Amino acid sequence: MTQATGIRAEDSKRRVLKDVFGFDDFRPGQADVMDALLGGRHVLAVMPTGAGKSLCYQVPALVMGGLTLVVSPLVALMQDQVAALRLAGVGADTINSSLDREANVAAWRRVASGQTRLLYLAPERLMTERMLEALSRLEISLIAIDEAHCISQWGPAFRPEYEDLSRLRHIFPNVPIIAVTATADESTRSDIEARLFAERVETLVLGFDRPNIKLAIESKQDSKRQLLRFIERHPGKSGIVYCLSRKKTEEMAAFLEKNGVTALAYHAGMSKDAREANQNAFMTLSGVVMVATIAFGMGIDKPDVAYVFHTDMPGSLEAYYQEIGRAGRDGRKAEAHMLYGLGDIRMRRLFIDDEDAAVEHKKRAHRRLDTLIGYCETAQCRRQVLLGYFGEEAEPCGNCDNCLEQVPRADGGAEARIILAAVAQSGERFGAAHVIDILLGHETEKILARGHQKLASFGSGAAHKKDLWQSLIRQLVAGGFLEPDPSGHGGLAIAEKGHALGRGEIPFHYRVEIRSRALRKMRAEGSAANAEGVDASLLATLKSLRLRLAKERQVPAYVVFSDRTLIDMAERRPRDLDAFAEVNGVGGAKLKEFGEIFLKAIAAHRSDGSA
Repeated sequence: MTQATGIRAEDSKRRVLKDVFGFDDFRPGQADVMDALLGGRHVLAVMPTGAGKSLCYQVPALVMGGLTLVVSPLVALMQDQVAALRLAGVGADTINSSLDREANVAAWRRVASGQTRLLYLAPERLMTERMLEALSRLEISLIAIDEAHCISQWGPAFRPEYEDLSRLRHIFPNVPIIAVTATADESTRSDIEARLFAERVETLVLGFDRPNIKLAIESKQDSKRQLLRFIERHPGKSGIVYCLSRKKTEEMAAFLEKNGVTALAYHAGMSKDAREANQNAFMTLSGVVMVATIAFGMGIDKPDVAYVFHTDMPGSLEAYYQEIGRAGRDGRKAEAHMLYGLGDIRMRRLFIDDEDAAVEHKKRAHRRLDTLIGYCETAQCRRQVLLGYFGEEAEPCGNCDNCLEQVPRADGGAEARIILAAVAQSGERFGAAHVIDILLGHETEKILARGHQKLASFGSGAAHKKDLWQSLIRQLVAGGFLEPDPSGHGGLAIAEKGHALGRGEIPFHYRVEIRSRALRKMRAEGSAANAEGVDASLLATLKSLRLRLAKERQVPAYVVFSDRTLIDMAERRPRDLDAFAEVNGVGGAKLKEFGEIFLKAIAAHRSDGSA
């Protein structure tokens, strides 16, 4: 790209950002992703939830012209994105199984005539020979693959039908492809790079931190009462409560309703109409609690979710990160609260063992579960551990239970050095179970076959029980002292931090047990006002107006305007269309459609003497 071309592209993408989407500037990382695509390069973009991944391909799509294909895993997600783009004045369509044949034919006619700029398809429909043949006759400028972790067998939401997308680089050899996700550790990223791009891709990891989300874990005692106490600290707030089973989902929703909380259930066993009705109510109304299995979530972009509460432990740190990322997308304070107990571990182990999957896949799933358990048990800053798992360094956050409370800790330096010695002496090739057998002096077949009964560390940990050594190893992994084999074979290696610990240069303190007191005392700040310094009455009026407009258009409220836009509107109190155009998130199409309506509401509020 020449300097002049680069300047024109910069001007074009900024103009689209402002005129179409109503934003004055890019969020961190967005411009880099867009520049790579506009330069014709393939991109894998890993961005935190709420960082504006969709704009990374929507803006280039409009700058480049032609047709952009967007691959998305869920019908509801596609429909919401199309509705939002149309309100912004962008020609967008989806062809999917939920629409009747007439609607799909009409959508294709708009695509074929050049009216449509972005076409949203599920992978199953895109990769049919008939669709690919029809698309090959059109000018395809860009292909975007949303929720790209679905491609990887190591990701938390693997979908076999996504694998076929690897053919796209051959079918459309001159078209840049972008894959976006918020949930990909190093092995998942490597898997996507290999499967989708054959390693020829520019990977941009733009940070995983969501500092506005408070992280906390509490030992499970009476999950219903613990949940109710938590929700009572967030009156009138929207939240998501995840449960492991369909039965528990319905029981928890009924329990909350009985105790005066507006709660809805969502799981795959419900009818499609019931699921859609509950999802629409949650997305459109304020103060609704959705009690759900993991069937609810992908593509949920409700900005005012104040908390995500896990009544049961999720399956991996990736799944946990993805699920808590549905909180606080408006940038305001939010909480991620998990209950954790030994029963959860047993149940998760059973799920993995009963899965119809290859042995290697099961082994990796068990190791990922071990990593999550280590996160639950750690005495370290939780954000440090979580970000460290994704390869990111961080200082103690001051916004998790371990930072905010003095959790029970013990000096584990001596025990840690015993573990490190066993790992080193056995060649840094074996997993936790084998290392513990060495420590406890168990003469297993594997120990004897390798002669490990002769190691100096054999039997050196006999003074402690197996469960303590398991917990210590998990915490050493979580703290970055030990590293699991990145190739996935399960061996533990000593990290540089572990060598420093072994030399006595740095300490290691471990969590003795998880106590509920930490969470009961945890800075019960309650609910801060929705927006400090903003006229609450005016903001309520604007939200009510937004809800009415959304219902008329049968779209979620945030598709009309985000909470952030309404807050900016309430702060600015624009008096004319020129001033309204300066509100963050107001593009040309929304200015035309909604400007006068909202100006009238603001003027009425002013004349009432409220301003």
